[in-house]
Amino acid sequence: MNDMKISDDIKWIGASDNNLKLFESQYILEKGMSYNSYLIKDEKNVVFDTIDENVTEKWEENLERELNGKKPDYLIISHMEPDHAYNIGEFVKKYPEAKLVGNQMTFNILQNFFSDIDLSTKKVIVTEGDILDIGKHKLQFIMAPMVHWPEAMFTYEQTEKILFSADGFGKFGSIEIDDEWACEARRYYFGIVGKYGKQVQDVLKKAQGLEINMICPLHGPILKENLEYYINKYDIWSKYEPEEEGIFIAVASIYGNTLNVAKELKNILEEKGAKKVVVTDLSREDWAEAVEDAFKYSKLIVASSTYNMGIFPPMEQFLEHLRIRDYQKRKVGIIENGSWAPSAGRGMKKVLEEMKDLNIVEPIITIKSRMKKENIEQLEKLADEMLKD
Repeated sequence: MNDMKISDDIKWIGASDNNLKLFESQYILEKGMSYNSYLIKDEKNVVFDTIDENVTEKWEENLERELNGKKPDYLIISHMEPDHAYNIGEFVKKYPEAKLVGNQMTFNILQNFFSDIDLSTKKVIVTEGDILDIGKHKLQFIMAPMVHWPEAMFTYEQTEKILFSADGFGKFGSIEIDDEWACEARRYYFGIVGKYGKQVQDVLKKAQGLEINMICPLHGPILKENLEYYINKYDIWSKYEPEEEGIFIAVASIYGNTLNVAKELKNILEEKGAKKVVVTDLSREDWAEAVEDAFKYSKLIVASSTYNMGIFPPMEQFLEHLRIRDYQKRKVGIIENGSWAPSAGRGMKKVLEEMKDLNIVEPIITIKSRMKKENIEQLEKLADEMLKD
């Protein structure tokens, strides 16, 4: 079980939704989702973010228990997305004297969700580098626009050297489950934040000058040890660099013939010395995991059936997910299949050419319905080309 203890003065008051099956109504969850909220107890009591609608009751219980009869003085709004901001309205009603802390964009978006809140005496607008002194603890604000909303901001607690990182360093899964971080953090990153690599790089550069003992994200475990590991992962991911040498084969197959081609290619690649080859059936496996693997590995092969004179929709959707997330810096091979007028390859190549810094291997391999002897020879040549540095 993950250790949720932070310090004597700083408390975790979040909750997990273990019944949630889809995050943001699209990302498959097998182990629920954590929603983190924090309380700093000092001369002034500060709450970091509210919580999702489905776990409101647990959050209110945790907050009341830790306040132990006292009142919060500030609510810091790191991110206005409803999974963290849903209860701002209720917080204001329950604690009318508390101030709301955010940047100008925070309050622009807040009024879209909570038009009935009178902000005239409640809002405290902060900008880059501003410090909120609450007694023993000093809170320094770091703007993180587009990580992954425009109002997102980090907060650095100077005394205990803790970085409250909003959705940065987040991960799918309940906080009570102590599983390997990188896989579900990677799927979370490329699914939700991946489009904004430049903005992530910008905020990482700001954090370089800080001594950080702990990272407290809004999703996933509190990160306490080997922080260089997590920061390095974010650096690699946000530079769109391959994390691991390997070949990812994404397949969109209708009746299984194109999938058989991909499996044969995997065997050929491994016989030729490829250390890591992963095949994913886009029609039957989680699209977000496919996107994750496309970014994880150094090379990509796309194989699709032709459908309505174009790309089979699971592949079309996969390529669009890559395109809008700024997929780049990879070698890519293309395989198409069709019974009378194969055209998926042309369509896939057109989409891939819209992405930058891709080395597209020529020629496109064309399968006519089922794999034949001449196709094996073509796959051998493609394997040789993909294995070149």
